[in-house]
Amino acid sequence: MLKKVLILFLLPLFAFTVGHKFYVSVTNINYDDEDKALQITSRIFIDDLEKVLGERYGISAKLATDDESKIAQEYVEKYLKTKFLVAIDGETVTYDYLGSKYDKDIIICYVEVSNVDFSKISSVTVENEILTDLFDEQQNVVHFKYNGKKKSFVLMRGNTKGMLNL
Repeated sequence: MLKKVLILFLLPLFAFTVGHKFYVSVTNINYDDEDKALQITSRIFIDDLEKVLGERYGISAKLATDDESKIAQEYVEKYLKTKFLVAIDGETVTYDYLGSKYDKDIIICYVEVSNVDFSKISSVTVENEILTDLFDEQQNVVHFKYNGKKKSFVLMRGNTKGMLNL
């Protein structure tokens, strides 16, 4: 009888912890001295990105499937360019969307900021609002590597900017 009571008491506690999904993206920014460029990769869960593309643009992207929409990559790029910004010395810079690839349930997006001379800049600011408009719990981790050093930020709704002073 005691076992049954204990199970009935503990079961509701586990019910609230088992099904909780986490919302996270990981962005890596590396400075390539030879190319004079910031090379950026963002890893985002496909299902979360599809949901935001559907709600924001009304498209059914069907990413990473044989039925992927022909305009899906266009909208992935459009979304990234509105939600992921890079500023050098306080000035927002443009970047090139190079494309993406899939790794299981993740889309890896590749972008590059060209013509960056690290010896002449004093700060790089990243604003990452990816999926924060859809998920309150969304966390966007940004890792920045330069000159053998690494700096990381955890950005979320209400705190979407991280600055690296050089």
